[in-house]
Amino acid sequence: MLLVVAAIVVLDQATKAIIDRNMAIYQSILVIENFFSITYIRNTGAAFGILAQSGEAFRRTFLIGFSVVAIGFIIAMLRRLPSDEKLLTVALAFILGGAFGNLIDRLIYGEVIDFLDFYWSGHHWPAFNVADSFITIGVVTILLRLLAAKGEDPFARREGIG
Repeated sequence: MLLVVAAIVVLDQATKAIIDRNMAIYQSILVIENFFSITYIRNTGAAFGILAQSGEAFRRTFLIGFSVVAIGFIIAMLRRLPSDEKLLTVALAFILGGAFGNLIDRLIYGEVIDFLDFYWSGHHWPAFNVADSFITIGVVTILLRLLAAKGEDPFARREGIG
């Protein structure tokens, strides 16, 4: 699990470093017309720019604090997860790796580097990054696993396991 988390953090930070070193802020490189560009932006807020307009000291403190608490919560969930729940372990590792990747940006820059820019006609999805992608995949995987659980708590330890 630690290798998965480390790989996500390295991939996330490497892609952000490439963007930061080779593109100007707001520069955009068309990849697929009317669908996808690589566009360098910096997100001062949370997901979808939430809190971006709040004061910097509050925003930075809140978002770093929230990230640390979220990382602690994920680690706690991993510790109580039964050993046979491999899918949930990987999903939580994806979320943890993404959370660390974005936390590093917040600690270094006070904001997060985003660059994956998807759009269709007049509809534009907010730009995001590799860390955000892994967080989303992890959350969707957990939701699907919970839907398939049929009332069972997959996070609860079961006798004879773990």
